[in-house]
Amino acid sequence: FSGIRGAQLAARATLIHAGPLPARHGQAHPFRDLVTGLENALDLHAHRPGTLPRMTSHLHQRTAGRIGALTRLIRQAAIIAIHDGTEKITRVTLDAITLDHHTEQQRRPTR
Repeated sequence: FSGIRGAQLAARATLIHAGPLPARHGQAHPFRDLVTGLENALDLHAHRPGTLPRMTSHLHQRTAGRIGALTRLIRQAAIIAIHDGTEKITRVTLDAITLDHHTEQQRRPTR
């Protein structure tokens, strides 16, 4: 937000500090619900419904619960699935994708 243009944008913007989306919140599972919604929006011919929600724990760990990282991860995996002709997202594909620097630094260790 530097310079004249940056100052104009800064005057219109509100910085929101959003932490990771919790895997659980009481009886709710907001991260799993988000993963399910993203999977439902996929239009991959060979992708089996329920594949991504079954990986919720891994996806939460992999993305440190960050919504932006999750959407980028799934979008990139879908693009790869279309380009390689498999038309499905697998854990192997997901694990091969490098996320943004911040998310990779914040990843929770695998137990």
